[in-house]
Amino acid sequence: MTSPTSSEAQYALCAENVSLGYGDRIILENINFCVEHGQIVTILGGSGCGKTTFMKGLVGLLKPTQGRFELYGKDISALSAEGWLDWVSKRVGVLFQSGALIGSLTLAENVALPIREFSNTPKEMLDEIVRLKLAMVRLEGYGSYYPAELSGGMKKRAGLARALALDPNILFCDEPTGGLDPVISAEIDDLLLELNYLLGITMIVITHDLPTIMAISDWSIMIDGDARGIIASGAPRDIANSSDPRVYDFFHRQVSRGKA
Repeated sequence: MTSPTSSEAQYALCAENVSLGYGDRIILENINFCVEHGQIVTILGGSGCGKTTFMKGLVGLLKPTQGRFELYGKDISALSAEGWLDWVSKRVGVLFQSGALIGSLTLAENVALPIREFSNTPKEMLDEIVRLKLAMVRLEGYGSYYPAELSGGMKKRAGLARALALDPNILFCDEPTGGLDPVISAEIDDLLLELNYLLGITMIVITHDLPTIMAISDWSIMIDGDARGIIASGAPRDIANSSDPRVYDFFHRQVSRGKA
């Protein structure tokens, strides 16, 4: 049977009665939501609420203790490690919070790595693809630089170029503006919006940065550690004035951007 494509499946991503945890310890339970194609959805919550666990489940690195995740109509929760690598890795891009660049490789080599690993792209085409990916994140001409030679914002953009290397259908971003100053954070927000518009790529962004939430979100899902699940979902401007004090306080706290 042919795997569903983004055009064949009704939603890009769905969670159906999902519970996640480690052994007997349940972190999140009864999670239900769907993400439409091309949406930017932000996952919100305070420190220790389970956002990292949620992210692992969404990308298929942590199997639910109950329920299932569907990616473009396919139950990724049921995939073996080999099946996950073959199916998910070619459709999903991940921007890690640290950028997760390999320090001994140049930017061009970092971006080329997943292409070499998962495709048979000829060398002459590979070089051009890498150049285009770096240009896409405004790093054209920096292919020969090493990660240590870059600023924090440039490392984030280089990590983004690598996440986009295989033209994924969906992009997961873990705190893309974490640790950045307000100006650079706003530039990252603008870049994500631009890529979403130009590529039509679905994005799931884990963040606690209020300006980012308000700038890029089509929809937000807020989770809470004590509740072990979703406590609010909707357009951020709608849920910001929720009658739930946990949600209201999250949106109305006084923060300095990049240091929340």
